[in-house]
Amino acid sequence: MKLEIHPLRTEADYRAALKIAETFFDAAEEPDPASEAGAYFEALVTLIEAYEHKHYPVFPPNPIDAIKFRMEQAGLSASDLTPYIGGRNRVYEILNGKRTLTLNMIRRLVTLGIPAASLIGSDERVMA
Repeated sequence: MKLEIHPLRTEADYRAALKIAETFFDAAEEPDPASEAGAYFEALVTLIEAYEHKHYPVFPPNPIDAIKFRMEQAGLSASDLTPYIGGRNRVYEILNGKRTLTLNMIRRLVTLGIPAASLIGSDERVMA
């Protein structure tokens, strides 16, 4: 195998890098990081991650989806959310997008294991 590194500029470059990385993952063990193959593998994975970050960004879910996902995971009902959000009517207003979360609601929902970034939302969704 030729251990040559170059930037991933196109989708074809990216796919080729994935194929090469796959050979390392298919091996019984990853190469020793101190070896030439280990340094190559580390550089290759870094290039792949940078390409994916730029071309396939992953954004946190919107706050309502994050709450509903956590409810599903934990088997929670709307009434289970009243200590975190307020009365049942308030819970339904939040879940139906008719009311936004307050800072206090977010602080309480974080204790359910919902990431704050998901509850706050992000402007990263808008790409230039």
